Parts: sequence; structure tokens; C-alpha cells
Amino acid sequence: MTSRPAAGGGRWVEVDPARVARWVEGFADRHGPPTTTPREYGLLLAAPDGATAELHTPPGVPPALDLAGFVAAVAAPRRIGLLLARKGAVAVGIAEGGDIVVSKVDTRYVQGRTAAGGWSQQRFARRRDNQAKAALGDAVELAVRLLLPEAATLTALVGGGDRRAVDTVLADRRLAPLAALRADRLLDVPEPRHAVLVSAVDAARAVRVLVRDPGPAAP
Repeated sequence: MTSRPAAGGGRWVEVDPARVARWVEGFADRHGPPTTTPREYGLLLAAPDGATAELHTPPGVPPALDLAGFVAAVAAPRRIGLLLARKGAVAVGIAEGGDIVVSKVDTRYVQGRTAAGGWSQQRFARRRDNQAKAALGDAVELAVRLLLPEAATLTALVGGGDRRAVDTVLADRRLAPLAALRADRLLDVPEPRHAVLVSAVDAARAVRVLVRDPGPAAP
């Protein structure tokens, strides 16, 4: 389980699907038995002391009206696609439950920035842009070859890395069936490698919870 501050207050907690019920029990122990309300994002838990927890439904999971249904839905195995892209590297994969069953990583060299000015800087910039375009072209072909044939079997496609790079790959018309499955969640990942792809599965399946603690008691 990971935790980080949330913009606007509170904190984001990522909970493994198998531990959601236990996490909710701990929340109830600390703040009192919460009321549960369905929301567009998932479920809202509101405790008697004013604490709240927003349980966000992971990609590919059907909505639930109550906590029991939510817990069962997030724990159920599902088949999701992953598309991670950043600079000159791309990783695509298909996960069943927590296991990667299809994967491919491709890395293409992209010229780094240069401190030189004038014509030399422009030449390096053009070269870097051409290399980046070629890398994204490779990423498109990889997605066409490995992900597109499986689109009908996927419950969601989760992107990660650089949003613009992922957007560019999915803009290819051939990948429209995958773009239709794309989840709002964008995973924050380093340059894609196989180990990064494997860890991305857990991040894609995790239940994101926005926790806000009760405010100070009135005098």
C-alpha cells in the first residue's frame, strides 16, 4: 500500500484489491462505522467523525452499489491491456489478474538535448524530433501487432508514462478499438522496461482511495 498527499487536501492511498475489505475495516475502527454512497467514481465512505474515503473503481471494473459488491468486483480477475510510452521507449502488455501474459518492450535511441546554439542546435533538434517520431511509429506498430487483435477480450486499456506520447500512439486510426477502451487513469512510470511493465500491473489494478481526515472540533 502506498500513500501520497492529494492536491486540495487529504491523501491518496493505493490499496491492493485483495486488501480492500481489511482496509475498510481499519477505517471503520479509526473513525466509526461509515455510511456508503455510490458515486460516479465508485463509492464514498463517510464516517461519523467527519472522515471520508473515496474508493475509486479501478479500470475495467464494473460499478458497484454497495461495499460488498465493490470488494467482489475489484478482486475478480480481469484482462487489461497496458501501453507505456516515454521518449524513445515503449512497453505493451496484457495482464490476466496480476500476471503478464503478453509483453513486449522496444527501445529506440533519441538524441538528448544539446547546449550548443545556432545552426548546430537546430540540426540536433530536427534529428531528435525525427528520432522521437520514429520511436512513436514503432510503438504504434507494436500496439497494432500485440494489443489490437486482443481488443475484444480486454476490459480496459491503461496508459502510462508521457501522456502526449500515449495520445499520439492511440491517435492512429487502426487503434480506434483500443482508444475506446482507454481508462482515464495514467500511470506515472519511468522509462518503460519489462520490470516497469510488470509493476504497472499492480498500479493499474490498485484501488485508489482519497482519504480526508476529520477537521478540528469546534470550540
